[in-house]
Amino acid sequence: MNHSPDRFACGQIATGALLVLAFALAWKFTPGMWEWNGDPQRLGFALAAVLAFVAACFALAWQRRRSRSTPLENDALPVFFASQTGQAEELAHRSAASLTAAGITATAVPLARLDAATLAQTERALFVVSTTGEGDAPDAVVGFVARVLGGSASLQGVRYGLLALGDRRYESFCAFGHRLDAWLRDHGAHPLFPAIDVDDMDEGSMGEWQRQLALIAGTSQLPYWQSQPFRDYRIVERRELNPGSLGEPVFHLALAPMQGELPAWRGGDIAQIVPGPAHDNDAADRHPRDYSIASVPTEGCVHLLIRQGRRSDGQLGLAAGWLTVQATFDDAIALRIRENPNFHVPPSGTPLILIGNGTGLAALRALLHERIAQGEHRNWLLFGERQRERDFYYREELESWLRKGSLSHLDLAFSRDAGVGAYVQQRLQEQAPRLRQWLDDGAHVLVCGSQHGMAGGVDAVLREVLGDAGVIDLVEDGRYRRDVY
Repeated sequence: MNHSPDRFACGQIATGALLVLAFALAWKFTPGMWEWNGDPQRLGFALAAVLAFVAACFALAWQRRRSRSTPLENDALPVFFASQTGQAEELAHRSAASLTAAGITATAVPLARLDAATLAQTERALFVVSTTGEGDAPDAVVGFVARVLGGSASLQGVRYGLLALGDRRYESFCAFGHRLDAWLRDHGAHPLFPAIDVDDMDEGSMGEWQRQLALIAGTSQLPYWQSQPFRDYRIVERRELNPGSLGEPVFHLALAPMQGELPAWRGGDIAQIVPGPAHDNDAADRHPRDYSIASVPTEGCVHLLIRQGRRSDGQLGLAAGWLTVQATFDDAIALRIRENPNFHVPPSGTPLILIGNGTGLAALRALLHERIAQGEHRNWLLFGERQRERDFYYREELESWLRKGSLSHLDLAFSRDAGVGAYVQQRLQEQAPRLRQWLDDGAHVLVCGSQHGMAGGVDAVLREVLGDAGVIDLVEDGRYRRDVY
């Protein structure tokens, strides 16, 4: 069964074509008013209608391919981006805006829409790409990786620059950026400058990228990009949600600005927090940690859902230990909010399937709040944890939404409950007919939680239901997005 919007439309058109053909045959062979009178115009008209339907189907398919393979606008310098949590996309738009302001028309373009033939005809291109998971490409470019990086191209006339985003705390630092850079070189493309690796948005690497943009623009310098500053917040609420759980303690935190108003954000956005006291001399040397925001601004605070993890030596993790135990209600906590456009709610009128486990429920709760405030009630949540009686976070709220109809369905999986233990991907598989129906209706699927186990299992179920090509279509249509860790 096909589930991308255009392919679904093609299915509808093909069905209509068969109905018209059936009508024509009935017209020919049924006695009475349907009796065939020898006039070939009747059958000819029906066959023409069939051909029109088929032509429309092919036109839709061609339009779909065209939208993916011709992403460039006029003679603008393309800044292709591959983003998992929005940073690469934001930097691509900033880069394009800076170049345009300096007189070089540029535009940010999703890398997912690029094919080898288009790239081969491009004289200059810039790439801003992230690495996710264990050295993987961002989800949105899975089709690009299969179609383009898995094949050959003649790129001798192409000059390019590449910015690779990563985090040195992970073994496969900037692996996707390195893979793309190697593929471009191997197929004849010429780098404008050595690829720039960025460790957690470090200022030195970002400054070098902006210097290279200035050289492309033929100017001495471009306006320096100022990162959004951290602000001082304080904890106004902190409570353990799962005392007695078989798993690690999970805490609900509410934080409010010490001065000024609460900033705006959307469901799916991220709070970046520097672990430790905000004004310690060495605070600038600490990497900020990303946490999905569990609330919306109308709730008056930044809500977080944090698991109290421990290191291999048994000590509390630096950030989790600071936030759940060590920080007092008077301590200043350095926090800033980062937009995550890849994980926002879909357009109004669109069904939404939310899937997650553990503290991944944080982002899903915020998305549900936003959807319900918009009057969108076709929401389906699948959530998994260890024990129903201990680890069912926000239980009263979720069950209330279900009773009121704000949630269409709530499917739960608790892996350590005796006799009924299950994982969230099993619940999804059990609901395969409903999944097919919702996807046929244009539903978006957002997944948040652990990458290993849950997210991989959910992906396997989707591939079982849709096939690999169907999942790639879903990703490239922006209808299957993940925020996993």
